[in-house]
Amino acid sequence: MDNNLFKNIEGKTGVNMKDVLELANSLQGANFKDESTVRSVIKRVSKIANKPVTKEMEDKIVHSIVAEGNKLDFGTISNMINKK
Repeated sequence: MDNNLFKNIEGKTGVNMKDVLELANSLQGANFKDESTVRSVIKRVSKIANKPVTKEMEDKIVHSIVAEGNKLDFGTISNMINKK
């Protein structure tokens, strides 16, 4: 990928692209029907984005993904976090 693109994204968001890519790679083949896996991903995304997630919000996200079958991606989690 283009290094300048990553630097621009990092500059605008403050998010380290290396962390994002490592997270994305770790998600391949992950079981998103497993509550502990989903909670772990939420915590990692929260840390990378420097956006704290309350226990209540974490529970809502987990329920949405595990029980309702919604997809797990940065957009889904970001939208839920930003709705608080």
